[in-house]
Amino acid sequence: MIPLGTYTTLTAKRQLLQGIYLEDGEGDEVLLPNKYIPKDLQLEDEISVFVYTDSEDRIIATTIKPKIELHQFACLECVHVSGIGAFLDWGLEKDLFVPFKEQKLKMKVGNFYIVYLYNDEESDRLVASARIHRYLSNEELTVKEGDKVSVLIGEPTPLGVNVIINNRHKGLIYKNEIFQNLELGDQLAGWIKKVRDENRLDVSLQAQGLANIEPSAIRILDYLQMNQGFMRLTDKSAPQEIMAVMQMSKKSFKKALGSLYKQKMVRLEKNGTYLA
Repeated sequence: MIPLGTYTTLTAKRQLLQGIYLEDGEGDEVLLPNKYIPKDLQLEDEISVFVYTDSEDRIIATTIKPKIELHQFACLECVHVSGIGAFLDWGLEKDLFVPFKEQKLKMKVGNFYIVYLYNDEESDRLVASARIHRYLSNEELTVKEGDKVSVLIGEPTPLGVNVIINNRHKGLIYKNEIFQNLELGDQLAGWIKKVRDENRLDVSLQAQGLANIEPSAIRILDYLQMNQGFMRLTDKSAPQEIMAVMQMSKKSFKKALGSLYKQKMVRLEKNGTYLA
């Protein structure tokens, strides 16, 4: 059976009025509707598609990239609430269902929620759950201190901000480790700062070894992380431009940038600065 909720590479086998039927190695088929068919797709070509069920619970394929995949977490907007649950925008035509039993608090239209995507065995449908802690585990860690990890920003707490690490573990960024604005659902690079008792994970958004780096350098690193690892500024940039982008003097900027460069944390090019 072709799995739901994931990308699968299938072969185009049959052309019908409503689209092309794709087939896996075991002969199972799924329809790729006409509106999703690439112009250059030919029979016997392979194509990577996302498979899910449409509004009539028929299994179909699409070339549209969803905002969440099976066994992953994402921050999605609630777009409708009915008598049986809520529905979230996950980038596909059919909204993603969240039963009331899978909501920590009753969801409201317009609000965003961190959810987990799973396949409901009873209905054989893709369903989201906001009760995310049941899908996170720190019992057997796959990370260690100093590791670079993927971080999904969660709810704030009195101590800091909860985060999801590598779609698997839960962690915490302490308030005094936050040097930038964080929004629910932000996906950032982070580092495991400390593994505490009971495998509790402290996370930093700065690479370890930055404790002695001045705040201006940390600000530069934060900016790079928030902008796909690139900044158009260099040590040759005009003071006015540096002030407008980084809110610091050129003297402070050059000193901080030089420090990062010496530690091989950034790469300087003619068109700007890159994270190393």
